[in-house]
Amino acid sequence: MKLLKDKIEQEGKVLSDVVLKVDSFLNHQIDPMLMKEVGEEFANRFSDQVITKVLTIESSGIAPATFLGLTLGAPVVFARKRKSLTLTDNLYSSKVHSFTKNETNEISVSKSFLSADDNIIIIDDFLANGEALRGLLDIAKQAGANVVGAGIVIEKGFQDGGKQLREEGLRIESLANIKSLANGKVEFFD
Repeated sequence: MKLLKDKIEQEGKVLSDVVLKVDSFLNHQIDPMLMKEVGEEFANRFSDQVITKVLTIESSGIAPATFLGLTLGAPVVFARKRKSLTLTDNLYSSKVHSFTKNETNEISVSKSFLSADDNIIIIDDFLANGEALRGLLDIAKQAGANVVGAGIVIEKGFQDGGKQLREEGLRIESLANIKSLANGKVEFFD
């Protein structure tokens, strides 16, 4: 997706060989026009599937998931990383380790919002080691839902998460797949 790649090259900040900061348009401040295009692109790439729910994880997956949900006319469900007073029981839960933040969170979704009748697409902002995606897959499995695939805004293709999950049979569509962040420069796979 050229628009996304251009935005990464113009506004992304390479902080190390493994960390790309995109907080000016995706992770802190959100570019709604870009997210609209992202949602439409995911809808096009998964147009061969019937999708009843969009599943993501808070917080950076919410914007692209919402724009996809708007395009599809499907509800968006996001896994919470922290418990709230209103979300205490009747939950699907899974543990997810964030290498970026060096912490493990228990993510949860109310059983009221996912079921065996659902065809789910999972959306997330980044795919690196695949931990968040695995946690969301675990929650979908607990619900008995069918996962049609995963849409990733930015994949760090130089890390193993995407490769391993594809080898396990998961369909993954990444809009920008990064080959390298070496020497402070973003290099994409073609």
